[in-house]
Amino acid sequence: MLEKLKALAIRQEDLEAQLSDPSVYGDGEKLRSINRELKELEPVVAAYRAYRQAEQDRAEAEALLSDPDFRDLAQEELSRAKTEQERLREELKILLLPKDPNDSRNVIVELRAGTGGEEAALFAADLYRMYTMYAQTRGWKLEIVSSNETELGGIKECSVLIEGEGAYSRFKFESGVHRVQRVPVTESGGRIQTSAATVAVLPEAEDVEFVIDAKDLQIDTFRASGAGGQHVNKTESAIRITHLPTGMVVECQDERSQYKNKDKAMKVLRSRLYEMEREKQAAATAEQRRSQVGSGDRSERIRTYNFPQGRVTDHRIGLTLYKIDAILNGDLDELIDALVTADQAEKLKGSAQ
Repeated sequence: MLEKLKALAIRQEDLEAQLSDPSVYGDGEKLRSINRELKELEPVVAAYRAYRQAEQDRAEAEALLSDPDFRDLAQEELSRAKTEQERLREELKILLLPKDPNDSRNVIVELRAGTGGEEAALFAADLYRMYTMYAQTRGWKLEIVSSNETELGGIKECSVLIEGEGAYSRFKFESGVHRVQRVPVTESGGRIQTSAATVAVLPEAEDVEFVIDAKDLQIDTFRASGAGGQHVNKTESAIRITHLPTGMVVECQDERSQYKNKDKAMKVLRSRLYEMEREKQAAATAEQRRSQVGSGDRSERIRTYNFPQGRVTDHRIGLTLYKIDAILNGDLDELIDALVTADQAEKLKGSAQ
């Protein structure tokens, strides 16, 4: 491990030297690549240098143990250096785990009402609000791509684009079936009902990674409309794109501009096709998939929101938090941090076998 870390430290120095060469600033793509790699290396190399410092402190303390005048002080310093070394060793193991190449990407989140009729649509709207508030706390930008609402303010289906550094790394654990247990506003008898909504999380695919042939697309325009048939505008600005080889259909009607709607719809289509390709590759490496927290399959029940008890339970890691209001107001970090930690623990276990 230390040899690998030493090589990474040398690589960081090499990249920093490249940045000092004025010619690199004439190549935008190369400059972005260097800065991206430096950003990835920074926490690893910083932890490695701290580890080497603790190693040096330990050696100096051991050398002073034979001096009676400094023995007590040296023993104290030795204990501190050993503890710090052990902490940094564990931190470095995690930092050296293989990175998900999509973690730094923007993300497309798709919500759909499941079983439960109008109550499921209202719950999907609650999830949309939760994700909106979470994105705001992170300083990320959220844009609606398409939304199909009910007259009571519920969401039948909705796609949103969330732009921000590390958005996918946090949202990827949200993919699956979310279940709610509560008394619906439409229920006069006060009975608790169980409903569900599905969440799909897709890393945004870049144009250069997934090229779509124009002849494989059928593009239709239509008038955008809102809940209850109310027209949002009177021009045919809404876009429906059909990917003929797969039959995949994407609609976007949120913008008044036909061009902007087409651009958003293409982002979603490209990301869905990219995700389809990723799933094929993941199926070929099923063992790797089993070592992760949840498969990300949207048919997998991942979480229950129980209103009468005020609790949220994540079934993948058995974590229950009694703060349902805070969570639905976007306070997701405790849940997501626990999922990240569990995912890292599974990967460490897998790498040790």
